[in-house]
Amino acid sequence: MRVLVFGGTGRIGSSAAWDLARAEDVEEVGIVGKGEEGLKRAAAWIGSDKIRLHRQDIAEEGGTMRLMDGYDVGVFALPDRRTSYRALEMAIGTSLPAVDVLEEYHRRPDVHETEGLAIPGGMTPDEYGDSLHERAEENGVTFLDGMGFAPGLSNATIGRGIDLLDSAEAATARVGGIPSREAAANHPLRYTVTWSFAHALREYMIDARVLRGGRIVEAPPLSDRESFVFEAFGKAEALEAAVTPGMPSLLYTRGDLAEFSEKTVRWPGHWAGIDALKECGLLDLEPTEFQGEIIRPREFFVSVVEPKLRPLPGEGDVCVMYNSVLGEKGGEAARVDHHLWAGPDEVVGISAMARVTGFSAAVAARMIGRKEIKEKGIVAPEDAIRGALYERYMEELNRRGIVVQETASPRTSPIQG
Repeated sequence: MRVLVFGGTGRIGSSAAWDLARAEDVEEVGIVGKGEEGLKRAAAWIGSDKIRLHRQDIAEEGGTMRLMDGYDVGVFALPDRRTSYRALEMAIGTSLPAVDVLEEYHRRPDVHETEGLAIPGGMTPDEYGDSLHERAEENGVTFLDGMGFAPGLSNATIGRGIDLLDSAEAATARVGGIPSREAAANHPLRYTVTWSFAHALREYMIDARVLRGGRIVEAPPLSDRESFVFEAFGKAEALEAAVTPGMPSLLYTRGDLAEFSEKTVRWPGHWAGIDALKECGLLDLEPTEFQGEIIRPREFFVSVVEPKLRPLPGEGDVCVMYNSVLGEKGGEAARVDHHLWAGPDEVVGISAMARVTGFSAAVAARMIGRKEIKEKGIVAPEDAIRGALYERYMEELNRRGIVVQETASPRTSPIQG
């Protein structure tokens, strides 16, 4: 198969391309980027004669669609919602099946901080999302939505937990990319950048859709905080989690749950630091005047702080997941938990976030290319990767050193646990 990677010069996209280039059933990997130097660097790092470089601005529709015509599957690792939806529109038009890693369920576009996403006139966001889904179905396109770490792998494990129970009542996803404990001590907010810091701050500031009492409601940003000890893989790490707007597809595909929320995991102290920044107005987007210039506080803050959050030489990161599904099995209260603690590949030089996100997308793209995922339209990870396909997906990740621990046990904690 021939796979085309948009955003292939970034960390996530280049990691997906690296993995795809080493797969026997992939004969060519196209990397799309706007800059020649970035494309050459990515190709040199990947080091495979399967790589083909395409200098192309996704905003140029004609050239992008002609490029899509020459490939079997796409991987979209694009930086914002505007470009992600643009790529989806063109993929539908060219009947290119694709995997997208953005934290967005394209059937239900988020209405907060739209990042330049334009809804066609005369349509609500939901109507636009449904129209995309219907057009993709009509064109026989599989668009696997939010297929990275979280959303993606995390969705698949929540779906798995629900499938293992006779009935499920509540689910909580606790996921995050954090620096190693040693690295956290060297940086403000006990945090290092593993993906777009500006996009992470967006998630800290907008209301999050959650399920409460079987209804979709909006929860305040970073609410329902939880301290817990991660106990798996020989670890005993104290962590904190707060509600953010990730993994939104589960609100619609598993709407029979009474409770569901996704929470972002951080080291203790991070959320207190964010609270102080919010209270001071430093994360606001409303323009303000500073020394005769109009600035947006959050943009200014990112420009000052992001360099201090970049990993120092030798520092690593971790992808952590602790997901729980509560319900009944055989007439008894039961729960299913999934744990992940994945670090970087220091030999190859791939961060934990790039490995878990990029490799998850690459594995799923190959499943689409082999026609193992048959659903058409905008498809959520929990609907596409289940049953025997879930087992094969996990086997692929295990071979890459990404191991998820699954535990089924009687439930002794309250439903919120």
